[in-house]
Amino acid sequence: MDLVFHAARAVTPDGERSCSVGVSDGRIAAVDDYGALSGDRVVELREDEVLLPGLVDTHVHVNDPGRSDWEGFDTATRAAAAGGVTTIVDMPLNCLPPTVDVASLDVKRRAAEGRIAVDVGFWGGAVPGNRGELRPLHDAGVFGFKCFLLHSGVDEFAPLDETGLEEAMRELAEFDGLLIVHAEDADTIEGAPAAHGRAYTDFLGSRPSAAENTAIARVLDLARRTGARVHILHLAAGDAVPLVAQARADGVRVTAETCPHYLSFVAEEIRDGATEFKCCPPIREAGNREELWRALGDGVIDCVVTDHSPCTPELKRFDTGDFGDAWGGIAGLQVGLPAVWTGARSRGFTLDDVVRWMAQRPAEQVGLASKGRIAVGCDADFAVFAPDEAFVVDRTRLRHRNPVSAYHERALAGVVRASWLRGREINLEHGAEPFGEFLSREESAVPVRSGQH
Repeated sequence: MDLVFHAARAVTPDGERSCSVGVSDGRIAAVDDYGALSGDRVVELREDEVLLPGLVDTHVHVNDPGRSDWEGFDTATRAAAAGGVTTIVDMPLNCLPPTVDVASLDVKRRAAEGRIAVDVGFWGGAVPGNRGELRPLHDAGVFGFKCFLLHSGVDEFAPLDETGLEEAMRELAEFDGLLIVHAEDADTIEGAPAAHGRAYTDFLGSRPSAAENTAIARVLDLARRTGARVHILHLAAGDAVPLVAQARADGVRVTAETCPHYLSFVAEEIRDGATEFKCCPPIREAGNREELWRALGDGVIDCVVTDHSPCTPELKRFDTGDFGDAWGGIAGLQVGLPAVWTGARSRGFTLDDVVRWMAQRPAEQVGLASKGRIAVGCDADFAVFAPDEAFVVDRTRLRHRNPVSAYHERALAGVVRASWLRGREINLEHGAEPFGEFLSREESAVPVRSGQH
């Protein structure tokens, strides 16, 4: 073995166990009893550390090229590694050009080349007029296609109307492509009070849960009729959970995700003018948060990913605190694991559950069979995690490009002490050469679950 980990605690597909993990040529070659393996290098985990598979975050806005002052591949991937995330899949919007054809995908790959500290894959976009680009993008290796059903926040990534949504689904069904949907209904939001001013309650009223429910119902109905695979992004409305559960029971191929901020924060505690908490869909009330936790426990919501959507401090409009004018997005890539673990353990969940939500299921959802598990044949991606070590988030010490964080001054449990990518420890020091690789969709993709929850 090139490398061996001895871990009194490790989270494997069979549950938490004491074991040794052997690595050869960047892949896991053996998982055996504790102390049973030897190698050229041996890493002994401390008593308070747990060996986790590297997390897989399939919802990251890197914003590069074009808006790299918001984030960028260098800062985003180092923040990911600092948070135990060893694989990200980058969203197709907020970069310029958006990833809506093969030429723009090539531009993005060139921008990222030599600058990524973790492995990176890419989503394509489904926008009006690019139906003919979907198959070429699929063949070029994107993991699926994101669409909006209302204004995306940037003019260059337009939403699909109902006809365009159905056309995209029918096209993707031809080659079993995956459609991932920002599911909020434009008409419902148009009929709600406009977002303005410093009061968070006013902003929340401008994005009612009915907008999610209506949009999700439409997506599921079209998925039934077209046979397309669909994934509901950043599910925030607990009362939409039964829609997903029923569709899956009916055989619709649908998965759903939620995000650490929906599991951590509640509307009742957000101060007026605290625009660092603005995101779309919005953070809802405490009772809604508990519905999301129950849906995770029941398996209706499949995974937890960050929807890391950063911006410059100026775009958050801290000068006025106006929720109507501020950019909507939460930067959480580095703190997603401790945020989820803090909430999970207080509700009786285990690290097995967290690994399933944040590593195994996201990898399965995009078909990365070699990621998200400590199992023979998988990439040797690991996070060394101290689950009982507490810390207080300091936005100025995060590796995100801009010091904006809804988690600032929040006490969390769990510290990532090291991350390993394909058997090499990731060096986060300034000037260290990154060695992340580009990932493409695998032909042996794991099918989206249906008929169970």
